Amino acid sequence: MQTLMKYSRGARLILAGTALALSSTMAMAADKRTLCVWDIVGAQGDVFNMMKDYKLAAAKWGVTFDLKPYTDEKIAAEDFKAGQCDAVVMTGLRARQFNSFVGSMDALGALPTYAMQAKALATVASPAAAKLMVSGNYEVAGATPMGAAYLFVNDRSINTVGKLSGKKIAVLDYDKAQAKMVQLVGAQPVASDVTNFAGKFNNGSVDIIGAPAAAFKPLELVKGLGTKGAIVNFPLVQLTLQVLIRRDRFSEDFGQKSREYIQSQYPRAMSLIKTAEADIDKKYWMQIPEADKAKHISMMRDSRAALTNDGIYDKRMMSVLKKVRCQLEPTNAECAQSIE
Repeated sequence: MQTLMKYSRGARLILAGTALALSSTMAMAADKRTLCVWDIVGAQGDVFNMMKDYKLAAAKWGVTFDLKPYTDEKIAAEDFKAGQCDAVVMTGLRARQFNSFVGSMDALGALPTYAMQAKALATVASPAAAKLMVSGNYEVAGATPMGAAYLFVNDRSINTVGKLSGKKIAVLDYDKAQAKMVQLVGAQPVASDVTNFAGKFNNGSVDIIGAPAAAFKPLELVKGLGTKGAIVNFPLVQLTLQVLIRRDRFSEDFGQKSREYIQSQYPRAMSLIKTAEADIDKKYWMQIPEADKAKHISMMRDSRAALTNDGIYDKRMMSVLKKVRCQLEPTNAECAQSIE
């Protein structure tokens, strides 16, 4: 009987150990997630490389990511929406459909300088903003700078707002804000996406595109510039890259941990942006008259107000961004106005 009792205790210990091992294995399997990463050059790009480090950080939070590269942002977004991706990296412009608050950070002319964008990014990464990161089952788990978008023109004689009239400008087909702005200046919007807008510029199908410096080399935009073209040194939009997750596939605190980690990588992201801008030959950069800058600022402000009224931009984010602008440049005329 004593031997049998010893055997029973041993069996129970073995069974308990087996159950624990199985439980651990199942937990590990449950924590394996797919992160779909859009990078304009795929798995060899800077974005994908940054996400490799993000993967290492996430492992400390109990999540093992399988990174899946995409060069077509639209497909990455569709796969995320269909549930084939547990998390995704995409531009803020595309991410607006999942969270209008954070997606509205990439509004036309809303953050004229990198310093302003830095302050806005720190704001959305703080725990105080956590509730605004959530929209249904989607959560913004981080936002980082992608660089200012500049106008690339195929003829440097297009150096004032008035000269944009009648020109063909590529606009992202899913961003109504771009088309509205183009129409305001009397130009012709040509629906495009991230897979073909550069090709249209390079082959002369459009006269103008908007793009960050990081796109210059991989998309060979020097072909579109040719010998007459230029890059207008005036930021139209401060672009962001955003990480989104499906909330039901992550722990409740994952999103905040992720946002804080991505915010910690801000210096690295800005270093890549500054390097990309510095690597473009100075001969391609074109300054525009101060009076014309004022016209651009006024038009973009009016466009933001109209787009906010139409529900395309989030009113709460527009209020946050105005506060950021006025904190850093309190003498701006808009700070005494109530247009936004």
